[in-house]
Amino acid sequence: MRTPRIIGTTAAITLTLTVAACGSGDDGAGSGDGALVGEGSGADCQIETAVPVGAALSLTGGAASYGESQRNGLELAVAQLNEQGGVTYELAVEDDQTDPRQGITVFENFVGDDTSIIIGPTLSNGAFQAQPIAQEAGVPVLAISNTASGITEQGDYIFRDSLTEAQVIPQTIALATETYDLEQVVVMYSNDDAFTESGYEVFASSLESEGVEISDTLTFSVSDTDFRPLLTEALAAEPDALVVSGLIEAAIPLVTQARDLGIDAPIIGGNGFNNPQLMTDAGAAAEGVVVGAAWNSTSDIPENVEFLAAYEEEFGRAPDQFAAQAYAAMTIIDVAVRHNCSGERDDIQDGLNNIVDLPTVLGSLTINDDRDAEHEAVVQVVQDGAFAVLG
Repeated sequence: MRTPRIIGTTAAITLTLTVAACGSGDDGAGSGDGALVGEGSGADCQIETAVPVGAALSLTGGAASYGESQRNGLELAVAQLNEQGGVTYELAVEDDQTDPRQGITVFENFVGDDTSIIIGPTLSNGAFQAQPIAQEAGVPVLAISNTASGITEQGDYIFRDSLTEAQVIPQTIALATETYDLEQVVVMYSNDDAFTESGYEVFASSLESEGVEISDTLTFSVSDTDFRPLLTEALAAEPDALVVSGLIEAAIPLVTQARDLGIDAPIIGGNGFNNPQLMTDAGAAAEGVVVGAAWNSTSDIPENVEFLAAYEEEFGRAPDQFAAQAYAAMTIIDVAVRHNCSGERDDIQDGLNNIVDLPTVLGSLTINDDRDAEHEAVVQVVQDGAFAVLG
């Protein structure tokens, strides 16, 4: 049976939320007036008012490919949860335009609209700017793709289900070093983005721990598209691998140009490379690219098998990691809401602090004392145009 999809644009979704709030005769859901406090607990929880969930996603701008996948994952999860009954959700998705300033505006609007919990923004740069607004207002935030260090350190209302670079990269470098017998590498990263800078720092530390020499470190801007001069420098060093911390917009031309220049060494990327667009746009040049990941489509756990089938039926294509993390976010939020049978902000915060060994599409997930997710990571390599498990 086809899973119903949430229908309508962002404006329509938001309008539905507004009408529902006005019709309830209160000052807005999540305002502490008890409108979202139900009866029962867990699977038996019953809340009459729909819980408002806001998502600040990059639907336009440089990170739009990530944001589209995230929106799909959220919409699919919300539609399925609403079919179950007991607790329903009103999802409002707003575009942060891959711009931290717009992300701030979106967060301010969600806080003012008495949204119960905010998901996003898509990029760490935006998260660092917008999250303090929610923290000050006491609105829980669940980051679904922010892997930079320090995200959850901004306050006790900030959580994430995305594994940090510090959780994934060391495992990636260790396996790559063993697989490819790495001795010396060239590191490249964009030095004007919080996520990629954080990734670089973890890469450098991990390489040192594995005894791999960094023969050169080359920097670029997130807006750069021509990497030939830097790659020519890298080629001269004859590295055993290129190690790159960059977003997908840089990854595609960088990988393509590296192969065009004759660099056939493995290319090891950070979380920004985790996008099927790499294989679609870079084609054969993407073969052999190694990426650490929080999710792999070949996982045969029941939650993932069901997610893959539902996503492909709904959207006509396979999901990526960003869709999976967004989908998992609603699983986490639903359990957090049902913990106290309440969609009030403080009750959801308490529920998020009690997520332990939760079955999700990402695997068995626990939110630790630092409000970061813990679950098994995977190291992938591009083979025959798709991500496969390395080793």
